[in-house]
Amino acid sequence: MDQEHFLRACRQVMGEERERAGIGTLSEKTVHAVLKRYFETDASCYEKKIDGYYADVCNETEIIEIQTANFDKLRKKLAVFLAQKPVNIVYPIPHRKILRWIDEETGEISKGRKSPKIGTPYEVFRELYKIRSFLSHPNLRLTLMLLDVEEYRFLNGWSKDRKRGSVRAERLPIALEAEYHLDSREDYTLFVPSALPKRFTSKEYQKAVGVSLAVAQKALLLLYEAGTLRRVDKKRNAWVYERSSADIY
Repeated sequence: MDQEHFLRACRQVMGEERERAGIGTLSEKTVHAVLKRYFETDASCYEKKIDGYYADVCNETEIIEIQTANFDKLRKKLAVFLAQKPVNIVYPIPHRKILRWIDEETGEISKGRKSPKIGTPYEVFRELYKIRSFLSHPNLRLTLMLLDVEEYRFLNGWSKDRKRGSVRAERLPIALEAEYHLDSREDYTLFVPSALPKRFTSKEYQKAVGVSLAVAQKALLLLYEAGTLRRVDKKRNAWVYERSSADIY
């Protein structure tokens, strides 16, 4: 993790030209643009066409795809890219958010308010489940970026205060909180807290890591398929998991 390099990329991307364009009108979202600059400073490597598909970054050593959501849309690309060279999927996760609201009628932007929600690396499992067939490929790696951001939303929702169901205009990154690299099966032990008992169910895992039960179940399935966990028993209809011994690697 290089905080100074990240902040320099933020300054370069969020320069005067992007400020003049206005929040919500930029052709490329700011987080995406900053992360491209963070991982590759040579702009000639951006948006390279490879066998009919565009890669966010393609340099001499790897292909980099920055994906904020919708990993299912990566499947066709991955089938092509992974046959060419190593592919690094970069997934930004908002860690701490300052919310600002835009009144579309007046253009007024509210003062910032801290969101109570704190983002964690576990959020990636919603997306990883969509590309689970590729996770064992030797050319695939993942980078999780926990970012502090300012989030701008339009006051156009369906609730009385116009906030629920509102459309997000933009996220502006302000700090890099953490960077996690998942290069091999061993790295997935990151998602198995030491505080868990030797054997545990999905509900115990959910409680330990603070995610929804649906996300916990997806996480455990993927950790099981990666060999990080193994199934050792059942409690009613729930699998019981335990950490795999190191010799499986």
